[in-house]
Amino acid sequence: MKRAFIFAAGSFFGLRERPVSSDLIIAADAGEQACRQAGLTPHLLLGDFDSMPPPENPEVPLVRLPTEKDDTDTLAAIRTALEQSCDEIYIYGGTGGKRLDHTLANLQALLFIRRHGARGFLYGDHFIWTVIENESLVIPQTVEWGLFSAFCLGNQAEGVDETGFQYPLHDAVLTPDFPLGVSNHIVKPEARITVRKGALAVGWELPPIG
Repeated sequence: MKRAFIFAAGSFFGLRERPVSSDLIIAADAGEQACRQAGLTPHLLLGDFDSMPPPENPEVPLVRLPTEKDDTDTLAAIRTALEQSCDEIYIYGGTGGKRLDHTLANLQALLFIRRHGARGFLYGDHFIWTVIENESLVIPQTVEWGLFSAFCLGNQAEGVDETGFQYPLHDAVLTPDFPLGVSNHIVKPEARITVRKGALAVGWELPPIG
C-alpha cells in the first residue's frame, strides 16, 4: 500500500501520523507552510501560487500550474498521487480558513478519489472525513461519545445502515435536501456505516493531538 500526504492552504490543525520513507508528500501552493510547520520536506511543490509567491530557488521539484484551470491546486495534487498509484491519500489544510467553497470542493474530491480506486481522508479540527460508495466502513471509537455525521453525495443514498451509534439506521434513504445523518454519536467500540446504493461523505471525531 502506498500513501500520499497532501498539504493544502487551508487551516492546519496538526499532523496525525508522520509519513514513512515510502510515502509521497505533496505541498499544494501555500500548503508548503503547513508542510514545513509539520517538520516535513515535500517531495513535490505544485500550484498556481496565488496564495504565496513561488520560491526563487526551490529545494524540491516545483510544478507551476496555470491560474485559469479546472482543477484546484489540491485536486491537481490528488491527480499526481493517483498517478503515482497511491492507495490512501491524507489531506491536511483542506478545511477551515476563509474558503468554505474549498472545503466543499475537497469533500467532493474525496468522491473523486474513491471512484479512482483509492480512499481519501480529509482532516479538520479533531475531525476526519472520507467517502464511501456502495460499500461498508468500520469506524473505531476513538473518543467516548464521539461525534459522527453522514451526508448524501448525489441524488440519494439507499440502503443505509448505521450500527453502533446512538441513533441507528436500517435500510434508510438519505437525500441531499434533508440532513438526517448529522450529529450522531459512536457508542460501541466499533461502529459500521453501510450504503448499498449511492455515496456518502462520512466524518467522525478524533481525539486531541498529543
